[in-house]
Parts: sequence; C-alpha cells; structure tokens
Amino acid sequence: MSALIDSETDSLEITRKHFYDSIRFPLFVVAVIWLVQLYQWVAEFDPGMYGIMSRRIWGLQGILTGPLVHGSWGHLASNTFPLFVLTAMTLYFYRKVAMRAFWTIYLLTGVSVWLFARPVSHIGASGVVYGLVSFIFWNGVFRRSLRSIMLAAIVMILYSGMFMGILPEQEGISWESHLLGSLVGIFTSFWFKSELEEEEERPEDPFADERNQEKQYFLPRDIFEKTKAERFAEAEALRLLEEEKERTQQEDQQRFYPPFWNQNQTW
Repeated sequence: MSALIDSETDSLEITRKHFYDSIRFPLFVVAVIWLVQLYQWVAEFDPGMYGIMSRRIWGLQGILTGPLVHGSWGHLASNTFPLFVLTAMTLYFYRKVAMRAFWTIYLLTGVSVWLFARPVSHIGASGVVYGLVSFIFWNGVFRRSLRSIMLAAIVMILYSGMFMGILPEQEGISWESHLLGSLVGIFTSFWFKSELEEEEERPEDPFADERNQEKQYFLPRDIFEKTKAERFAEAEALRLLEEEKERTQQEDQQRFYPPFWNQNQTW
C-alpha cells in the first residue's frame, strides 16, 4: 500500500515540477518585454529604431529586438496573454521540441519579415504569437495523436478570430508579420512532426502480424479473369491428374499387397 502511495506522490510531484518548468520561461519572456516597455516609457526612445526594417542592413538587428518592443501599452497588453499561454502550452505538451520550436519561430519569422515585408519598421511579438498558434494547430494535422488534435481544436476555438490579422492592407498593423509567422509555424510543425512525446507514441498493434499474413480465399483471386473455356480446361486437367494419381496408388498397392486369390503368385 505504501508503495502505491509513494508512486502516486512521486507522479504528482513530477507533474507539478513539469508545470512549473513550463511557465518559468514564458514568465521570463513576458517580464522582459514589460521591462523593455517600461524603459521605453521612461527613456522616451522611438521603438521603430529597434524594429525590423525590411531589406535594410541596419534593420537586421530587429530580427532579435523587434518582438521585444511595442508601440503602446495597449499593443503590449494585447500580445502578453497569448504569448504567455501559447508558449506555456508548447513547453508543457511538446517539451522535446518546445525550445527549439520557439526559437525557430522567433528567428525565422524575423528573417521572413526582413526579406518580404513592406519597407517599414515592424515591431511587436504578434508574429511570434501567430507562429505559436499555427505550430500548435498544425501539430494536430501532422502528428495525428489524440492529444495534438485536442490542442489544435482548443487553439482554433480560442484564437480563430486572429485569422483577420493576416489580411493585407490594414493600417497600423504588420499583417506581414502575422502571415509570415503563421507560415513559419506550419514549417516548424512539419519539421518536428516525427519527434513525438512519450504520450503520443502509438502502442504496437497486437493484430499486425495476423493482418500481415497472406489471406486465404475461398475462390482463386483470378477466377473472374479467365474465360469459361479456360476454367473448364483447367478443371478437366485437374480431374485427369487426380484420376492418374488414384490409378498409380492402386497399382502400387497391388504390386506390394497382391490379393490372396491370385493363384499364380508364388509364396
């Protein structure tokens, strides 16, 4: 009984530790962007100087700094909650690839914006947010485990309204960051799709060997591909073969066991 209690206690402790580990990094990221916003408010610097300026050499720094700066407190607040929740979900449910997936989305989104977006300064963490939404949703498509499909459904319900953010020609919104972040999320999900978690690994099929065995059929598989004459000739050949076999067996039996009424046989 004590072993069972110890086992349950250990399992609960592992789950609690895993939960705390999953929210530690998102809390750090949120704290950093809020401290940056606070410093920006105090120092009154232009956040556009640290954004991603497309196809400008000096704008390359924005790949690292662009997601950390925001245009206003409202802009920051709108990104904080989804960034925290989606990063925590990724770390909790996809711990094998979570950190690699996060930084892949973070950096590739920035590079894509620098290459393809309009020549304006793109700031804010919304591109990363869209990438994480896309990553979790498409995991349900590529991995096809029950858990990944359920997470995809939850994300779809909670963030379906974000679809409008990828539509072009929206004043004051970096729709390119949203669109490119979503595409990067799809790529990242596909890239890591084979690295399944332990809970996602499919159990071995106990009936696999039975299904792999050659199936037995009541009728030959090619019976309907032959003409009537061919089927008749085949049946006749089989009949003659059986008659010949039976006649040979009878001759062999008479040779070794002659009937007792054979008077010509010398004993």
